[in-house]
Amino acid sequence: MLLRSDGLNPSGFSSAQAFLDVLPPEARGCIVSDVRMPGMDGVELLKTLKRRHCLMPVILITGHADVTVAVQAMKAGAAEFVQKPYESDVLLGHVRAALEENDEAMDASSRRLRVLRRIDSLTARERQVLDLIMQGASNKAIASGLTISPRTVEIYRANVMSKMRAESLSELIRMTLASGVA
Repeated sequence: MLLRSDGLNPSGFSSAQAFLDVLPPEARGCIVSDVRMPGMDGVELLKTLKRRHCLMPVILITGHADVTVAVQAMKAGAAEFVQKPYESDVLLGHVRAALEENDEAMDASSRRLRVLRRIDSLTARERQVLDLIMQGASNKAIASGLTISPRTVEIYRANVMSKMRAESLSELIRMTLASGVA
């Protein structure tokens, strides 16, 4: 009721496993879960979500102030750890922040996937040129290393810039680093 009163559309599940059974891989939102649940507890839910590469932040709620569990939850990646009883505004604030965090993570993930698709579109030689650019090699050094002419390097470099949709060398380097490839 609290989340609905704030204009959100929450879904409830009888257990962590029931939630995991219907969780789509690219789900958006945030998860509010109790630490103590039948079957899988909240910390194990967190660990399972991380193994599945789920980007949704998790807010764990507990009625039992246990420092050990709180530390485990934060190490497992909990966005917040809230003790009962809690103020409605506090929980809503955490949920709003988690939803914003999820939007940012999903946007970053989408950007990364776009760059990875662009990298995959490069020919083997263009990829070699990109790798050497990322190592800081000059056109002359790339030409020497690949035993091709500097003019051919310029052509490959222009193809890389075009396929990667990079306006500048710094943008090419930034997007390649952000993709985790280099």
